[in-house]
Amino acid sequence: MSELLLSIFRIGFLLALWWFVFTVVSVLRRDLQAPRDAKPLTPARSSKAPSPRPSLRSRKTSTKLVITEGTLQGTVIPLGTSTIVIGRAPDVAVVLEDDFVSTHHAQLTPRGTHWIVEDLGSTNGTWIDRTRVTSPTVLQSGQTLRIGRTSMELGS
Repeated sequence: MSELLLSIFRIGFLLALWWFVFTVVSVLRRDLQAPRDAKPLTPARSSKAPSPRPSLRSRKTSTKLVITEGTLQGTVIPLGTSTIVIGRAPDVAVVLEDDFVSTHHAQLTPRGTHWIVEDLGSTNGTWIDRTRVTSPTVLQSGQTLRIGRTSMELGS
């Protein structure tokens, strides 16, 4: 093998190695940063105060999130009126210790009587039953929400 060809292979290998390093660093950096549009819920931003007597519509909403599979199986998370973020980061509402879960993986947002699931740009995706969530999607009671190795369902 000529010296010129060997030098070209070395330079190509170094370029490929640096491209890989920069890709890994950019993915890690994106995964560690909070979403830019995330803002803390303050009293000024919250919706109207809940009425002391629930209406007929609010009685039909789901009141809890039940983890059916995974390391937290059997855990019940009460649902209120604020958004619930799910991920690996310690500052999220539901922390899942799973290698297939991003730091800020998905969020559940209440809209009227429904809960909307939104993927926050995770690597492995968020799934409702066997369908990948690509846009904000309504999670119906009885449907399975899968994030990494964890499955959960809405309950009343």
